[in-house]
This record gives sequence, structure tokens and C-alpha cells, in this order.
Amino acid sequence: FGSPLSALLTGAKVDTVIVTGATTSGCVRATVVDAVQSGFNVLVPRDCCGDRASAPHEASLYDMHQKYADVTDAADILKWLSSIIEK
Repeated sequence: FGSPLSALLTGAKVDTVIVTGATTSGCVRATVVDAVQSGFNVLVPRDCCGDRASAPHEASLYDMHQKYADVTDAADILKWLSSIIEK
């Protein structure tokens, strides 16, 4: 938040971001919320995120999927990326 990243992505005509990382209940969730508030579509591959315990991880994925992002798995996202690169 507050960095020039959103403007750089918008300038590059990016409309969708894929968010991965450690601490699903912290950094990942905060990044997802910031991305949505900046107008991006957000994808979160559940198998590319982690947390200290499974309960906060699963709760955060559920919440993000209900409100902010499409939570799926890396294989689905790679399949989607392959389909748009081929065009």
C-alpha cells in the first residue's frame, strides 16, 4: 500500500494479480485487500500460500474467497495463464 506498484501495473494494462506467499492471515490477505481496493481482479492459489497453523490459513482463504479473490490452486491458474498466452 502506498507504493508505485499499482500505477506501474495499471500503466502496463495489468488487470489481474496472482498473490502468493507466507502468512496467509497476514501479508497475503492484506495484499489481496489492497489489490482489490486498487481495482485488480485477484487470484490466490491455495497451494502457494502458508501460515503458522492450518486454522488461520483455511479461515483466511475462506474469507478471501467470499469477499475479495478467486481462491483456487496453482494448476488451475497455470492452465488459465497458458490459455491466455497462446492467444
